Amino acid sequence: MRLKIGCGEWGFRELPMAEHFRIAAQFGFRTLEFGLGGGQTGRLPAEPTAGEIAEFRALAVRHGIATPACCLENDFTLPDPIAHATRVAATLRQIQAAAACGASQVRLFAGFTPVEAMTTAIWDRMLAAFRETDALCEQLGLTIAIETHGRITLRDGAAIHEHTVSTDSVSLARLLRELPPRVGFNWDPGNLKAVAPDDRLCSLPLLNGRITYCHLKDWRRAGAGWTACAVGDDDLDYGPLLRQARYDGVYLIEYEPTHDPVDGLRRSLNALRRLGFELDFA
Repeated sequence: MRLKIGCGEWGFRELPMAEHFRIAAQFGFRTLEFGLGGGQTGRLPAEPTAGEIAEFRALAVRHGIATPACCLENDFTLPDPIAHATRVAATLRQIQAAAACGASQVRLFAGFTPVEAMTTAIWDRMLAAFRETDALCEQLGLTIAIETHGRITLRDGAAIHEHTVSTDSVSLARLLRELPPRVGFNWDPGNLKAVAPDDRLCSLPLLNGRITYCHLKDWRRAGAGWTACAVGDDDLDYGPLLRQARYDGVYLIEYEPTHDPVDGLRRSLNALRRLGFELDFA
């Protein structure tokens, strides 16, 4: 089976943007994810200037690498209505910046309020925010992909994952029913494993058919929580998962640790090859 493979951005968050392109080109990747906001060295500012956008696009041309996927930092489940409205307005501005950078997809979060703390009002505001951001994306020629991501709390160096609406199966089913059909999902099996380790299918039966974006990584046990690792570094069985997935887009290797991103990418690619996949560096 052939997999179209691209390079995720989160493990590069401490490196200058030019290094992202250099490393991706070194591996032969032709698709590179990028990020806006969050205050990370390796991301463009939340609202980049025209000059910063031009410099970014020039890097892509110079290296012959496409940048269709843009990660934004948002939370549409903030309990305070004023803070929520401020966050939505900022996200709308960042979507316009992503389009100016040449993106065709934006990765958004639903939010990080634990699922059990979601009220009717928070649900209503979140759904309205997705409808508003989707309407803007449609005007600009973009689509939204919601990442399956829990709430993470760091404790003694380990990441404790809790369910949010984008990982809890009942809430995911509601999102699938109530969101505009243009809104897809960034299926991240590693994140789903860390929040629900007994679900060996990582919500695939539920999400199959609405997956429009994908991160590949794993998490391994660390004390009371988890630490991020490469594909193949732990027990997430990607072989049957990827063969059942009805997704024919680019699978982005999202190696998260910052101390060895090059080796983490290499280990992930080698693990996929060992599983019998032919890699197309899309």
